[in-house]
Amino acid sequence: MKRRVGWGSVVVVLMLSVVITACSTAQSGDEEVNSLNDSGTHEEAIKDEHEGHWSYAGETGPTHWGSLDASYELCEQEQEQSPINIETDEVTTTDAHISIAYQPSSFEIENNGHTIQANALTEDNTISIEDEDYQLIQFHFHVPSEHQKNGEHLDMELHFVHQNQEGELAVLGVLMEEGDVNEALAELWAEMPQEEMDETIELTDAIDLNALLPSSHEGFHYGGSLTTPPCTEGVKWVVLEKTISVSQEQIDTFAEIFPTNNRPVQPWNDRHVYEVAID
Repeated sequence: MKRRVGWGSVVVVLMLSVVITACSTAQSGDEEVNSLNDSGTHEEAIKDEHEGHWSYAGETGPTHWGSLDASYELCEQEQEQSPINIETDEVTTTDAHISIAYQPSSFEIENNGHTIQANALTEDNTISIEDEDYQLIQFHFHVPSEHQKNGEHLDMELHFVHQNQEGELAVLGVLMEEGDVNEALAELWAEMPQEEMDETIELTDAIDLNALLPSSHEGFHYGGSLTTPPCTEGVKWVVLEKTISVSQEQIDTFAEIFPTNNRPVQPWNDRHVYEVAID
């Protein structure tokens, strides 16, 4: 004897199916958001921002960044933007405690279309600002320097980008000038990708990060921003006063790939720039 299923039962089944499907979809969406929140890092954010259609010249250059995308609006508001011209006669002395704890470490490098970037493969390197630790996530280069010192650019600038547990950023800037070959950068320069690429190249040897710092660690500290879109503010900047050397050949090798990749200096506005001693 065949059992007949009434229309009421069919409707119930269909409704249950819709509810189950909707719950499953919502759960999947939540998991995707949670996954992004859990795994997102500033390193990934930097990669994302480099995918935007901006450059260092022409109609997509720095003077136009703010109009290229709604998320870039800070680039033209000139509130607390970086880089700046550091006028040494205008800085204020402070006893703020800043320390650097670097050691030889492994890195992988990439050409992201705007610079050569070395991504940290360890969590061993930190900078501490007012007892807040920031972990090194990457470093990269600009030619000529982004920061000026008393109105003058230097040949290059190295930026060490750090992030704390809350996602806040601190950048250590090291000015570079033509001189002796920088042996600490020898392998990185030899492996430097000539074209933008999705892949990274893991360096064979560890980089001695302390060899990329001047022997004297006095510097300047101020509140600024990222120097690339979206020009996010709230970045704690430390720019070392002394320089490190890089040979003219090394400068030329980088400039063959990126002839100019520096943002013009931005107004100080009402900010203070502090002279600090660094441990």
